[in-house]
Amino acid sequence: MEMQELELVQIIALHGDVETIKIVRDKKTRICKGYAFVEMVDRQNAEQVMEALDGADLKGRPLVINIVEEAPVAAKPPTYIKLRPSNGPFKPKRPRK
Repeated sequence: MEMQELELVQIIALHGDVETIKIVRDKKTRICKGYAFVEMVDRQNAEQVMEALDGADLKGRPLVINIVEEAPVAAKPPTYIKLRPSNGPFKPKRPRK
């Protein structure tokens, strides 16, 4: 089933406020893989869409909607450098594997 982002947004936006949408496509052929990620403004909007559209018929196929909580992005740990007094010419250590 081939669908464009605009078509999907028009269907979903009737039931909640859409922030972003990404239809997942094959990298080489650009053919839709059959699922998409839709970011809603808040959880309440996501629940409204799920209640209204989960199981609904979309181009002959049942629509399955799952709410997925996005994991918070962890802050990148700081990078530390080690300074030491020189005992002659500096020879860098090989990185550990």
